[in-house]
Amino acid sequence: MLSERILEVLSLLPGATLETLEMTFMSTIFACLLGFPLGVYLYGASPEGFAPRPVLYNVLSRIVNLFRSIPFIILMILLIPLTRLIVQTSIGPTAAIIPLSIAAAPFVARVVETALSDVDLGVITAARAMGSTSFQIIRKVLIPEAMPALVSGLALTIINLIGYSAMAGAIGGGGLGDLAIRWGYYRFRTDVTIGAVIVILLLVETVQILGTRISQQLLSKR
Repeated sequence: MLSERILEVLSLLPGATLETLEMTFMSTIFACLLGFPLGVYLYGASPEGFAPRPVLYNVLSRIVNLFRSIPFIILMILLIPLTRLIVQTSIGPTAAIIPLSIAAAPFVARVVETALSDVDLGVITAARAMGSTSFQIIRKVLIPEAMPALVSGLALTIINLIGYSAMAGAIGGGGLGDLAIRWGYYRFRTDVTIGAVIVILLLVETVQILGTRISQQLLSKR
């Protein structure tokens, strides 16, 4: 009897894990596409940036802080009309990608801004003295110098998205969160809930280890 329950749990985990990986992977890509340019612009427009625009920076910074302060579960509900407009449904892993991407984009923007702010100003000054344009400074100086911090920030973003994807399961987002709630909590199957939690912890630990190692390798090559 016990072995049958274990086999049942093991049979449920692969599909839910793949859904979580799909949501995390796709939302990471879209969050980076939205957040990376915004983070670069925030750095450039900041008082310490290469093209300071204090008023615009303050407006954008407050908008980023506003989106970061909204709890994900509430943001997901608020974005249901937009999600339906884009993917024609508000439930399932595909639908969850929309709010996941929008929720993570401000986090990515802050990570990028912070990483670029840590680059030595002397390097930027030297690039300016050699006649580099702002785009060249971003592409050839800032991003390469900030790459270790950007990789660490990307790992944190993925970890956050894994947690967000689990919360998305509360309102039909699919994945391990949906498995833990619908199959575990609602059916009083603690073993299913524990299995889903263990897989989530393993995913988080794997991302953290890979992010740390890659970041350390980039630092060692400087």
